[in-house]
Amino acid sequence: MLTKDLIEKLLKEADELLSKNDIIQASEKYYKAAEEAIKILSFNNSIKIISKVNQIGHWNSKLYFNAIDELDNIYPNIRSLWISAWILHVEGFHEARLTQENVKLLKNDIEKIIKLI
Repeated sequence: MLTKDLIEKLLKEADELLSKNDIIQASEKYYKAAEEAIKILSFNNSIKIISKVNQIGHWNSKLYFNAIDELDNIYPNIRSLWISAWILHVEGFHEARLTQENVKLLKNDIEKIIKLI
């Protein structure tokens, strides 16, 4: 079940990890919170990509980007906010290239995505 409670839990964990300078894990938690928010926004707005998700039974990177393409018609700023989440995922988690300050800045965009719910 997609809930805002899960998102709030992920944000809290991310904040704690970031305060301990665990940038890699904090980045991934913020990204996961953004993913969950995109799922909720997609379902709430009944966008077309939901049928594809239901067909294959899960989300993947391509589907998130497709969802953003559709959601951008409803929330014009969502694409740039999602790019911040993607940077956290790739550069923060996979590549471990972000600093604590980078993550703090990108976190603001994650919070903006969540406020759209």
